[in-house]
Amino acid sequence: MTSSLPHADAFGLPRAPLVAVAHGSRDPRSAATIAALLDVLRAAEPGLDVRTAFLDLSAPRLPDVLSTLAGEGHREAVIVPLLLGSAFHARVDLPALVAEAHARFPRLTISVSDVLGPDERLSSVALRRLTEAGVRLDDPSLGIVLAGAGSSHAPANAAVADVAASWARRFPVAGVRAAFASTADPDVPAAVASLRAAGARRIAVASWFLAPGRLPDRAAALAGNAVVADPMGAAPELASLIVDRYLATAAVAAA
Repeated sequence: MTSSLPHADAFGLPRAPLVAVAHGSRDPRSAATIAALLDVLRAAEPGLDVRTAFLDLSAPRLPDVLSTLAGEGHREAVIVPLLLGSAFHARVDLPALVAEAHARFPRLTISVSDVLGPDERLSSVALRRLTEAGVRLDDPSLGIVLAGAGSSHAPANAAVADVAASWARRFPVAGVRAAFASTADPDVPAAVASLRAAGARRIAVASWFLAPGRLPDRAAALAGNAVVADPMGAAPELASLIVDRYLATAAVAAA
């Protein structure tokens, strides 16, 4: 990953710290994976001030990180939500926390980037994790379940279904179905049944999750004896995507 940061100060870097905020989980593997991903980003952009934050369940929480930035005298911050789609956390939880921070720290200008999806780099990493699990994408007997979290916000689910449909067009497999670990239909067993009915003799589950946790584990448990890919994790493409979201938002804030 090559640096694309603009020359915005004497060191060639934007002044605003990048606050990467993930959902958070009681599962310690989740926070460890987010930390590893941001280490990849820091290694690629060593001059960029990158802070880790979580919406819930993991530390440090976003309000605490913003409080630290304000206490350090920063006047700007750019939040990049490490969320794959624009569901409840992006549309409700995060704006509420940002509004509270604006009230508490009026001298700190806080900008929020788009979520990570949609972007082809997400699809690329999910496919790589699938092939790393030993799956051949030229197998006509293979059915692929693309497992995501699920949301009450229909467009968020549709975005996952769009990725599944693009894979179905791209690869000569028996079929690809989106499935969801909570809230939305179909669930993983229903997607597997649909693929079996379409002629699939082997099933693989691709992960539309950034990090391990309760919902990825649930999707894997419901998949039976299918091959299950790891979550996307600490991929250089995701680090590049985070930087791109940051740069786009910092540019608008500076205009």
